[in-house]
Amino acid sequence: MDYNNVPILSTHNITKRYGTINAVDDVSLSVQKGDIYGLVGLNGSGKTTLIRLITSLVKPTSGNLRLFGKDGNNPENLTRISSMIEKPAIYTNLSATDNLEAQCSIVGLTGSAKTETKQRLLRLVGLDEVGKKPAKDFSLGMKQRLGIAMALVGDPEFMLLDEPTNGLDPAGIGQMRELLLKVNKEQGITILICSHILVELAKMATRYGFIHRGKLIHETSADDLHKACNARTRLEVSNPDIAIKAFNDKGIEATATKLYNTIEIADTLPVSQIYAILSPKKVEIVRMQSSGGDLESYFTNLIYKYDAACSHSGGHIR
Repeated sequence: MDYNNVPILSTHNITKRYGTINAVDDVSLSVQKGDIYGLVGLNGSGKTTLIRLITSLVKPTSGNLRLFGKDGNNPENLTRISSMIEKPAIYTNLSATDNLEAQCSIVGLTGSAKTETKQRLLRLVGLDEVGKKPAKDFSLGMKQRLGIAMALVGDPEFMLLDEPTNGLDPAGIGQMRELLLKVNKEQGITILICSHILVELAKMATRYGFIHRGKLIHETSADDLHKACNARTRLEVSNPDIAIKAFNDKGIEATATKLYNTIEIADTLPVSQIYAILSPKKVEIVRMQSSGGDLESYFTNLIYKYDAACSHSGGHIR
């Protein structure tokens, strides 16, 4: 089968019921190869339960899902996906190297393949110089990055992450974002990220699904979301004229502002894309700020409309 022509993931009316509560309620969505799919929802909306369904940690009450065009219960799927659910699954008394050693053994890597994998992944996540320091002494950001490295052992094609930036400071969030963009672009790994922070997802996601009370209430592309929100990015740069021309040549609207050396882009682009456009032109970025208020308002408005419609109809909308 040509997997380029089928979704990496597709769920069909999948439901998970606990007692009288539908934690996931009749959800149908698809994730295409190469996507960074942002699953957005408040805490308790069903995001984590959906990941557990996808990874076969729990069984659906009804409905079904397919991975790589095959039934979701196919054992072969488990060798092609990885996940980090709720918190990194690391051994806190072991070093980063020893954690990866253990994970390599679990997936069957030996000899030079194991050594190369450990070295490559430690460099990738920026933990190649922490030595024998045990993971219990890592910062939260370091633990999260080690969790990503663990998830990358075995070269998965599809990675599912549950709130990977939760609790991180702004610097840690930025590091995590750049790491995930690199993994997606350079290694071709499709990623599903669960989060309640739409502003942060907007800097990397290509598609979005909005989940509320277990229901998928809306799906949209990054382009359509940004257009709906009139999202903008403000940049202070070393040469605004060259920067404006560089963006305009790429079909991206950019204009000067009244602030010193500051331009405005009519979009919120991934940081990596902005650098890719400006670096060849020798334009340095001094400061960057994305307008995110409209994005949060968009999310809040979706929830408000759904709740209002449910209240009017006396129950969930089908």
